[in-house]
Amino acid sequence: MSGIEGKVVVITGASSGIGEATALLLAERGAKVVLGARRPERLEALAARIAESGGEAVWARTDVKRRADLAALVQLARDRFGKTDVLVSNAGVGLISPLDDLRVEDWEEMIDVNLKGVLYGIAAALPVFREQGFGHFVNVVSTSGLRIVPLQSVYAGTKNAVRTISEGLRQEAGDGLRVTVVSPGFVRTDFAQAMPLPEVKARIVDRMEEIAIPPAAVARAIAFAVEQPDGVDVGDIVVRPTAQD
Repeated sequence: MSGIEGKVVVITGASSGIGEATALLLAERGAKVVLGARRPERLEALAARIAESGGEAVWARTDVKRRADLAALVQLARDRFGKTDVLVSNAGVGLISPLDDLRVEDWEEMIDVNLKGVLYGIAAALPVFREQGFGHFVNVVSTSGLRIVPLQSVYAGTKNAVRTISEGLRQEAGDGLRVTVVSPGFVRTDFAQAMPLPEVKARIVDRMEEIAIPPAAVARAIAFAVEQPDGVDVGDIVVRPTAQD
């Protein structure tokens, strides 16, 4: 019996990319997955795919900018499966641009999704984990927070803020809770599609096509952290292409 089988795992940003791959892998290994994202048609299709393969999945349209949505997603896990073992905070946006462009609304979007969205997840799950006496936060950040480059100041800032908060949470968590930070590098997803500057978007897409790893590689890293025995906390995982600087 794996360390994943029977666990209830809530995943944000579950409709595509890393979130979708994580849901598929964990469900395959016996987890019950609770899927949240802003695209209900994709969530419904993913849940059906998992069910057809013999897994268990439920979903709810979730905008991580809304604290009530995160609370409802965690409550859905408890209502349907009686507990919440893991919260994977994966939803994120990368609206990168030069600071001189003053794209303040994009800055606010990244802060709302990448940072406040994780905090809202913590606010929803932490009381549940405390009541249960167990729980695991898995926060997906980025290698952009490890190597700071032009155009990514605000994006990297949000990711590093989550990294800092996660370490503080780990230190406050005590011996019953676990906290893992996963930092993916270039991953083959639709992440670049929302980038506002065509030339920047094209450059990122070209680089992704050249070296990016599949989302399943990150999903396996998340599964590794989740499957560890009680009392073993995998704190920090970096997953990137071998060709990445």
